[in-house]
Amino acid sequence: MRRPAVRSAACFVATSVDPSIEAVVASADAPAIAPAIAPAIAPAGAPGRRAGTRVVGLAALVMSTALLAACGGDDDHDDGPRRSVGAVRLIGEQTLPNDLQVGGTTVGGLSGIDYDPAANLWYLVSDDRSDKQPARFYTARISYDSARLQPVQIASVVTLRQADGSAYPNRTAGGVVPDPEAIRFDPSTGGLWWTSEGDRVLGLDPFVARARTDGTLSGTLPLPAAFQMSPTQETGSRNNATFEGLSLSADGKSLWVSMEGPLYQDGPLPTPSSGSVSRLLRYDRNGNVLAQFVYPLDAIPAAPAPGRSADNGVTEILAIDDNRLLTLERAGVQGADGNFTTYVRLYQIDIRGATDVRSLDRLAGASYVPVRKRLVQNLNALGLKTVDNIEGMAWGPKLANGRDSLVLVSDNNFNATQITQVLAFEVVPE
Repeated sequence: MRRPAVRSAACFVATSVDPSIEAVVASADAPAIAPAIAPAIAPAGAPGRRAGTRVVGLAALVMSTALLAACGGDDDHDDGPRRSVGAVRLIGEQTLPNDLQVGGTTVGGLSGIDYDPAANLWYLVSDDRSDKQPARFYTARISYDSARLQPVQIASVVTLRQADGSAYPNRTAGGVVPDPEAIRFDPSTGGLWWTSEGDRVLGLDPFVARARTDGTLSGTLPLPAAFQMSPTQETGSRNNATFEGLSLSADGKSLWVSMEGPLYQDGPLPTPSSGSVSRLLRYDRNGNVLAQFVYPLDAIPAAPAPGRSADNGVTEILAIDDNRLLTLERAGVQGADGNFTTYVRLYQIDIRGATDVRSLDRLAGASYVPVRKRLVQNLNALGLKTVDNIEGMAWGPKLANGRDSLVLVSDNNFNATQITQVLAFEVVPE
């Protein structure tokens, strides 16, 4: 979602295209859909011992194995990385020049980010709706240690393509106009997932897409009826408040998708005096909705100037384990001068005990238990000159001390008064 803010911060360096990264983009073209799951996803084009001790040794082995099975840890983490988030510590900040050109495109609108650890390669998706240049993502090198974030190297640009190989059109041309908001690398296939927010005026629904690393669409997930856009009725998804967040589950077997704001039938948007709700969906790889949960949105943290606007919503999610995720809430509050002040909070949520609301087409007036959330970090309390429109979040490589790292990126909306901001954090476990 686009949100103006106030400009600041130092610059971050982009280099010419690194041929080795180009090779990764060109050749890491794994099958788009594993054969076992392909039929269930919408096809592309639709949106040594002595004898006397052997028995004792075997018994000891069996007993020790049983003890390890009983004491080996949390089932929630068995198939995924073991992570814990107590707090975060800022490592550093870099910014990207607003006039940076890579491959004949303007680098900006970076709304999603993810990391391929095997290739040490980062993916960043732009939310350009093919207005400036065709919808696209970038590859990059982002290097840091526990003390410093290095200047970021934008390496290449890849056009997002429809199933027939053509670039996505803009709103003037018509057709399936994308609004890319999140991107994830899928280690199990070597491909990508990305989301589009849709367009209510054009009657275009939000969608979750699967693509090859050359950008070509290979499938989309089914959209529940309650989330469909209506150009004329106040029902379903609101414009610019839909599939903003995306995460693979910790074990990689499912996907989490988050709404930025409430469906029309779920209640009103947040205000400075009242919060609201949004939905969190969990899909399996076959496109079935496994669960839906309610996320409690904060009230907008400040009132806008008279006649001006303000909002608050979820801009990204990131799985920690099977029950817990990180969420980013971003609020924009417009001042009398027309500029926005951005407020960003990092939360941890826990779905245990929350109601599965798959069967509820309407939350307004319904009884349910939302997910629990805990504030991890108020980004406005970090002492940064500016907190811009932070929309992307991803796990990075382990630090030398064994701790996880986290990287955030902002969407500058291609606005001269904003910045593309990259922040790296050390994750302090609970």
